[in-house]
Amino acid sequence: MGYRSSILTAVFSGGVLLMQSATPGLSDVPLGSPGATTTIDGRQLPPPEAKFGGKIEPQVLKSTEFWPPSVVPPEDAPNVLLIILDDAGFGIPSTFGGVIPTDTMDELAAEGLSYTNIHSTALCSPTRAALITGRNHHSVGFGVISEQSTGFPGYNSIIPDNKATIGRILLENGYATSWFGKDHNTPSFTASQAGPFDQWPTGLGFEYFYGFVGGDANQWQPNLFRNTTQIYPFKGDPEWNLITGMADDAIAHITRLHQIDPDKPFFVKYAPGATHAPHHPTKEWVKKIEAMNLFDDGYEALRQTIFDNQKKLGLVPQDATMTPWPADKIKPWAQLTDNEKKLFIRQVEVFAAYAAYTDHEIGRVVDAVADLGKLDDTLVIYINGDNGTSAEGGPMGTPNEVAWFNGISAMPAETQLQWYDDWGTEATYNHMSAGWSWAFDTPFDYFKQNANRLGGVRQNMVVAWPNGITDKGGMRDQFMHVIDVVPTILEVAGIGEPQIVDGIIQSPIEGTSFAYTFDKENAKAPSRHRTQYFEMMGQWGLYHEGWWLSTKVNRMPWETPKTPNPDPLNNQVFQLYDLRTDMNQQKDVAKDHPEKVEELKAIFIEEAKKYQVFPLDASVTTRLAKPRPSITAGRSEFVYTQPMIGVPQGDSPSILNSSYTFTAEIEVPEGSAKGMIVTSGGRFAGYGFYLKDGKPTFTWNMLNLERIQWQGDEVLSPGKHTVVFDFKYDGLGDGTLAYGDSSGIGQGGTGTLSVDGKVVAAKKMKHTIPVILQWDESFDIGQDTLTGVYDADYLPPFKLTAKLDKLTLKIDRPELSDADKKRLEDAMQRASD
Repeated sequence: MGYRSSILTAVFSGGVLLMQSATPGLSDVPLGSPGATTTIDGRQLPPPEAKFGGKIEPQVLKSTEFWPPSVVPPEDAPNVLLIILDDAGFGIPSTFGGVIPTDTMDELAAEGLSYTNIHSTALCSPTRAALITGRNHHSVGFGVISEQSTGFPGYNSIIPDNKATIGRILLENGYATSWFGKDHNTPSFTASQAGPFDQWPTGLGFEYFYGFVGGDANQWQPNLFRNTTQIYPFKGDPEWNLITGMADDAIAHITRLHQIDPDKPFFVKYAPGATHAPHHPTKEWVKKIEAMNLFDDGYEALRQTIFDNQKKLGLVPQDATMTPWPADKIKPWAQLTDNEKKLFIRQVEVFAAYAAYTDHEIGRVVDAVADLGKLDDTLVIYINGDNGTSAEGGPMGTPNEVAWFNGISAMPAETQLQWYDDWGTEATYNHMSAGWSWAFDTPFDYFKQNANRLGGVRQNMVVAWPNGITDKGGMRDQFMHVIDVVPTILEVAGIGEPQIVDGIIQSPIEGTSFAYTFDKENAKAPSRHRTQYFEMMGQWGLYHEGWWLSTKVNRMPWETPKTPNPDPLNNQVFQLYDLRTDMNQQKDVAKDHPEKVEELKAIFIEEAKKYQVFPLDASVTTRLAKPRPSITAGRSEFVYTQPMIGVPQGDSPSILNSSYTFTAEIEVPEGSAKGMIVTSGGRFAGYGFYLKDGKPTFTWNMLNLERIQWQGDEVLSPGKHTVVFDFKYDGLGDGTLAYGDSSGIGQGGTGTLSVDGKVVAAKKMKHTIPVILQWDESFDIGQDTLTGVYDADYLPPFKLTAKLDKLTLKIDRPELSDADKKRLEDAMQRASD
């Protein structure tokens, strides 16, 4: 890379010598001069300030200047482009036997190495936390996603200060660091403009961030940030899509860095939202996939095709077979109706287009690096998926993923077909049938969330580095985990693991470098990562030297068992597999080796204690409703006197399962007024309080299935008015259960709209939204960002043309009696999944 190091060694304050001696002859810039550089051993970050090495006299002419040297990486440290896809199973890319064209991954594999045995955690942000820290997900607080976080060290979704990220390490060693795309590692309760920002990418060592903070995003109109500022690049451009917009921004950023300082290496984390729902490709890519007719024979046929391809590629043994199709959970293709087949093919073609489109745009970024002449010295790590393919659309799929999180998971094909032509457009928040997800995890089974089956955790990966890997087109089968990526990057860059960061003693990195596999002589070397635990929401497994102990799957990702397992450690059926001879968990040998079961269970317990896995918790959706830190916690009244937009759901007032009153004091100008007073959510779930053609209106968007509306008959006259929407909830308050269930949350109530003390509309709601609004939308006052709750009434931004004097929200969550608390507790247990 041509980094220049000073010939001399810098002496730091306190007598601590942390800078390495530079190699003689690399630079003719003497120490203390502007432009002098050096490397550090990296044990302490940032390094102590260099002692002043000049001379100070009363007269400047008798004094000698001294400039501290700039820190640069070691001479041969490569650029790093770290790519990770979302919800992508083993059998998706063409590189590993799939039918979906992934030309970029194919080309990188031909120039580098294909890895068949790298593992995730079974869920997105836990995997991503492990990836950027080199530690297990519980070690860094991400036992689950932040929206499900609980008050235990392994589950609070807070990356601790004693576990610095790869971004921070490389930044302090002279790299330019950036993060594009998905950030699901900022706690949901620190995602607002009130901060704090220490858990945002820019606070974790990434100098530049362009992406979204939550778990997924509408790719047409995302809740997008540049650093910590919300941006709207899609405004006025209906063809804009984040997959392309993100590639454009990354290319611009890398090019800008090169033009300013061509010798400075970069580290780019590139994390598209694909293939997480919603599946939002462009129409051009949908047409390309449609023309290929890949899926007309159904998901079982697709599974067989992928399996046959994998045998041809040598990815599975020739005598291997597949586990049985789960016919009791996912209806076989031959039993589907014509409408179901038509719908499911549409679902999967859009999904496949999303995957192919994303790989193509990644290729544009790789090409841009090549155009700058940097690709030969760039380590490209392309990980296919942060977990197995998602089945959270259920066996039927859904046009609205938000509906699934609120308990609606079996929408009939006839209902879904009304969105057939719009599938994948901004009109849907779509997910496909779990039958396709099962097939896309071939040769393994099960899905995202299943930490006990390889379909949930076994990924594949391509690594290319022309200057560092000569075994072009080689394959590596050593056992690995995403925690191994950080130590690998540090090893190839020649950068040491930090012992102290910001004065805080660091916890050791827990991964094992796989840089040894870059050497062709180590193609068949034994794996150096010998033991690895897996756990997700009470389902767990352990890999140890070729053996796999796991709990038997007790629920599908879309299912909600009545009662969660109270003892996930012991109250389980255990299964044992010898992966050395049974690579896809065909033969359970637990009964044949009871001593091995006990041995591996003891190792799991040891690992669980070591890495903060306890207490095990088998609940799923009930965690969404558990209290966690929030700037709204304990507040029942909110007052706003100025317009305000972009407040995320986690830091905005929640009115679900409560009585509430919005009181808007406004002044209407001459000639009437229109616009949004307050809204939360958007096209797929939410509410809006606004003036439509001068008439006060309150609308509830019930998961894009129906809209309930209150509206006054008369246009508001010019002058001051007090407009009130009051809702009296029929339920317990903070309840549980599913949408419309008679004994829990999502109960109905009565809404009343009044103007200046006079009731102008009153209506009963039979049920309400129970769990969550559209999470990638925000709480806005004075206008509506992103999508609106009712396209027939208005289109964003729909700025309020009346003057807002004050908006007051009062929320009544009633105190429960002891009997009600017990009833609520019982209901939560029944509803927990």
